[in-house]
Amino acid sequence: MTALLEADGVSKHYGPFRALDRVSLTVGEGEFVSIIGPNGAGKTTLVNVLTGVTPPSGGAVRFKGRDIAGLGRARLARLGMARSFQLVNIFPGLTVEETIATAVVSRLGRASRLFARLGADPEVREEVREVAALFNLSEHLGRPARTLPQGDKKLLDVASAFALRPEVILLDEPTSGVGTRDKHAIMETLVAAASRIGIRAIIQVEHDMDIVFGYSARIVALHEGRVLADGPPDAIRGDAHLVATVIGARRP
Repeated sequence: MTALLEADGVSKHYGPFRALDRVSLTVGEGEFVSIIGPNGAGKTTLVNVLTGVTPPSGGAVRFKGRDIAGLGRARLARLGMARSFQLVNIFPGLTVEETIATAVVSRLGRASRLFARLGADPEVREEVREVAALFNLSEHLGRPARTLPQGDKKLLDVASAFALRPEVILLDEPTSGVGTRDKHAIMETLVAAASRIGIRAIIQVEHDMDIVFGYSARIVALHEGRVLADGPPDAIRGDAHLVATVIGARRP
């Protein structure tokens, strides 16, 4: 298995508080890895470290063999790693087309031309429409993103990250806030789009255990900043003590 993303003994301290304590994991070619754990386990901190938003206090983070600790999202995107943006919340006044175009023009290096030149740039327009079609958003291109149903907002969030054409993508709760039927529709669309675009690995933070067990090839369970378990879904599900510790007393 080709290692794409590696965390080697990563720690993160905020004063005396240890958010991550010597966390190690490797994500390889073709893997779909879910990171789970109770609130305060260190999931968001780990994703922030893996995506260069937050530099680690110790240890190393490597992407395709290169040390990327603290590199930042923009430079990581150019290397081939992207994280979902939640641009609908950041720029609520943008249309669906403009939201996806924000990522496309960033990848193409045309950010200054986004609004003035979007309609006159056939390459950007074509890529936006291609991504929108993959995520079933074509009929909403002219619609203000903030007016979409919650499920479509989630799809738009993921579509914006996919528009960067990454090799590895990290998703922070891609199905939160939507009903069960929409959750599975989002995941099916996401997986199909990843295959079409050629994404080599997916990492997600997700609380919904139906989604975690239904789509993951591997699950990394965090607790109090440490990796409590790292294995296939059946192994995680079969450990009653682990389930009670990282999920709750009731087994999924």
